[in-house]
Amino acid sequence: MNEINTLADGKQFDFWEQDVTFTKELYVDCSSPEASDMNEGSKDKPFKTIGAAAKAAVPGTHVLIAPGVYREFVSPERGGDGPDNMICYEAVEKGSVIIKASEVVTDFEESTDWRRWGQGGPSGSEGLDAKIWCHRLDPDMFRGYNPFCAVNILHDRLFIEYDKTDMTPYLNRRGCIFCDGKPLKQVPLYNFMSHEDGTYWVEANGMAVHFRLPNDEDPADHKIEITVREQCFAPIKPYLSFIKVKGITCSHAAMGAPVPQRGAISAYRGHHWVIEDCTIDWANAVGIDVGNECWHHNLDFEKLTGYSVIRRCHIKDAGVCGIAGLFAQKMLVEDNVIEGTGWQKMELSWEAAGLKFHNSVDGLIRRNIFKRTYRADHLWLDCGNVNNRITQNLFLDGIEQREAVFIECTREGVNLIDNNIFWNVEGRYDKKAVPNEPGSSGWYKLEEDGIINGYAVYGEGTDRLNIVNNLIGKCGAYAYFAKPVSFRLVPGDRGGTSRDAKLLNNIIYDCGVGAVCFPTKDNTAEGNAYVKQLRGGDLRIMYPAPEVCLDLKSWREFYGFDITGCEGWFDIEVDTEKLTLSLKPLNTIPPSFGPPDSNRKFIYDPALLDEVEKDVRITLDIVGEERPGGRTIPGPFKELEFSKVYSIDPRNI
Repeated sequence: MNEINTLADGKQFDFWEQDVTFTKELYVDCSSPEASDMNEGSKDKPFKTIGAAAKAAVPGTHVLIAPGVYREFVSPERGGDGPDNMICYEAVEKGSVIIKASEVVTDFEESTDWRRWGQGGPSGSEGLDAKIWCHRLDPDMFRGYNPFCAVNILHDRLFIEYDKTDMTPYLNRRGCIFCDGKPLKQVPLYNFMSHEDGTYWVEANGMAVHFRLPNDEDPADHKIEITVREQCFAPIKPYLSFIKVKGITCSHAAMGAPVPQRGAISAYRGHHWVIEDCTIDWANAVGIDVGNECWHHNLDFEKLTGYSVIRRCHIKDAGVCGIAGLFAQKMLVEDNVIEGTGWQKMELSWEAAGLKFHNSVDGLIRRNIFKRTYRADHLWLDCGNVNNRITQNLFLDGIEQREAVFIECTREGVNLIDNNIFWNVEGRYDKKAVPNEPGSSGWYKLEEDGIINGYAVYGEGTDRLNIVNNLIGKCGAYAYFAKPVSFRLVPGDRGGTSRDAKLLNNIIYDCGVGAVCFPTKDNTAEGNAYVKQLRGGDLRIMYPAPEVCLDLKSWREFYGFDITGCEGWFDIEVDTEKLTLSLKPLNTIPPSFGPPDSNRKFIYDPALLDEVEKDVRITLDIVGEERPGGRTIPGPFKELEFSKVYSIDPRNI
């Protein structure tokens, strides 16, 4: 049995892909002088658009697409009829085929007759000399969907907590303007452009845009693109399946905030898709969707949803969610880079994450790199998740991020998070609301104020979560935090207790408030190494009140936790750009009050970390190296030493 292919229950993931012998080839080349959509799609007489090939493709068809920019919406007419008889849409050269949901515009006039000051903008003469331009939109360009007429706000808005969020991004228009491939910033009033360049504003009827380029430059000297289509590649008919999309870039899709989940590439409720080697660039909301799209659809349990593969894709700057899937079962998500997600700041619509699945069952999420996710989770599994494995991933630089991984309301079965690196989870909270506690005034409170957050893993109403052999460092609050959700009920269901979590053999480094915060004692911690944890009482149990704040000695004595755990005193450095890790000795001693406790043992050299009992499911480390024997050291590497610089890029396996 191959350990890297196993799930939380130790059984093999259900791989379904097969070699396909294509029986038909169609060619698309937008640059060929011979191209026409009236052709039959031969190599000598190719189609001009991918959409024409999508109408002609039947099971067993390989659509080969020549380099070029294709400004169209591609809607497949049909899917394949099995894993050995798929329809494949493939770029002849990876990354050379770009489907854009935008159009180039060149007709500009100077913007006049609009006030440039007052009502939130600058006062007096400030900004009067700003170079603001106007482009009047051509109705024929939109073909039934004008994103400059529609606001971002999701169709199902019942979950928005209006009192907690700035509604401005929700009420912005979906349409975007790009200057040389970079987006301008939308502002709510015309006069805001007077004191900020690189901005744009949309007239009330959505038929004219006004914009100011960086440094007040002339748009005639730049490529100006405006978004005109909702998606790039998506069926109109649901349930089309056995489709492969390979090596294609999809840019500038102008969908609204989820739900519904409508990605730049969309499986639209189908199953057995393969999306690999693709790039998603600047989707207004969702990069890829692979699930049931919306919980308001009737659920036909005889139809499959999910069973798809997302592999080696680069999802950049999705506004709300990089990958979304509702009821997406048996998903394989591997070797992707998902970065810059969340710039729309719509996290309180509750669909914001680098990857978000609902009701994920038997999923394998491995060797992905999540970077610079903004005000959103790197990964979120929401409700009813069973037997998923999250392994060999990097979760890096969560900017204003409450938690890196969120497992929500998951009450049955086991989910496994192993061999990952979590690094720099800033936290998302109002720093001004943190009480000032000078001197000893904060010493006698009975419980934490609950304001500060920033967690590597957050379990909310989730039972039986296994967190094994990870490196977790630089969290604003805790490496692991959980709380029960007693009253989130549906008929025949129970509330989540956040019990029976197992934290085994992790390295937890320099987290801000503490290392672990269990809701109750009905959980397990064993074999963990707590390194450079400077704040006292790093190990905590919240209930029954008042919560207790413990050191490792009392953690063992009163609760029997981490009998084989240890404390370390050395530095860990992660370069989140080069994807390397190094360790350095500290020239100080651990802080203590009075003489060092003779019962407190620190490990100063990572090469001397105590070996702990190996989880039988975890035989390899983060880069695929074998962990020999029945024991291992804590963390995601089979060995650690000062003299080495470790590559942490899991895609090198």
